[in-house]
Amino acid sequence: MSELSISAADWNRLKLKVQRKYNHLTEEDLSFEPGQEEKLISHLMQRIKRNREYVVFTLKKGLANIGTNRL
Repeated sequence: MSELSISAADWNRLKLKVQRKYNHLTEEDLSFEPGQEEKLISHLMQRIKRNREYVVFTLKKGLANIGTNRL
C-alpha cells in the first residue's frame, strides 16, 4: 500500500503542477488511475531521475496546497 492516496479530481489539478515543474514529461508519463499510486511514483522516479522520497514529498506537497499553483 502506498503512503499516498490521490483521487481522480485531485490528480487533474496536481498533474498540471507536475507538468509545469517538469515540462519534459508527456501526457503518457502523467497518466494515472486512482489506486495506482505506486506505479505513478515508480514511473516519475525514472523520468525525473529522483529518489522515491523526493517524488512522494513533491506529490504530497502539491496535494497539501491543491488549490494553489505551487508545487
